[in-house]
Amino acid sequence: MSKFRSSSQELCAGWHAVQAILARRPQAVQQLWLAAGRDDDRAAEVVSLAEHAGVAIQRRSRADLDALAPGIRHQGVVAQITPAQPGNINDLDAMLDSTPGDVLLLVLDQVQDPHNLGALLRTADAAGAHGVIVPADRAASLTPAARKAAAGAAETVPLFQVTNLARVLQSLQQRGIWLHGLAGEATGAIFDADLKGHVALVLGAEGSGLRKRTRDLCDGLWQLPMAGTVESLNVSASGAIALYEAVRQRRA
Repeated sequence: MSKFRSSSQELCAGWHAVQAILARRPQAVQQLWLAAGRDDDRAAEVVSLAEHAGVAIQRRSRADLDALAPGIRHQGVVAQITPAQPGNINDLDAMLDSTPGDVLLLVLDQVQDPHNLGALLRTADAAGAHGVIVPADRAASLTPAARKAAAGAAETVPLFQVTNLARVLQSLQQRGIWLHGLAGEATGAIFDADLKGHVALVLGAEGSGLRKRTRDLCDGLWQLPMAGTVESLNVSASGAIALYEAVRQRRA
């Protein structure tokens, strides 16, 4: 079974990711492979969604699926899709113009691990964030690994890829959106920040954290209190805590 390589197509693997794209963008599914012998409830749901969308299913062995999606825990289901393109600055402006109520955004300053990007998309979806903003350079994109980690959220949370992150942050401030950055060197705790109203949470890259220009543009810098022996948390864990602190304050 040969693997495809095309700039206009990519793989989507895992139950949640494949179910999400079948439910929300079935026209994007070019081919769909399901492990031979899988007849459980999860497989039945994929079959039902595919039949409803008119997508043909090909049964293949586990070995074939492993060869098609090397290094990905595909769980027995793989789709070849036409990926949706990330939004640009104009799409971001249009989304902000049309969003009623208080805006909650997540900004990732050169987060490079696709698993972290996927996990943060998943948390952003769960927390009700309106979008995730990433720079076009030196940052993770929606690879199959990111889609798998997002567990379907790659199809629900708008992702905006911008060429000049600093300029976008300034534009957000001009709209009245407060920028709250997470930085280990900050003195205040994220739990002391006012995360109500229009807010963008800004996270830095694994290891290096926020770039200086990004840090300087933030209206406030906050840390996660660390009471144990480890110095910091993974960026996806930090983002989850910050997003849900915003959710807690907004609900209160």
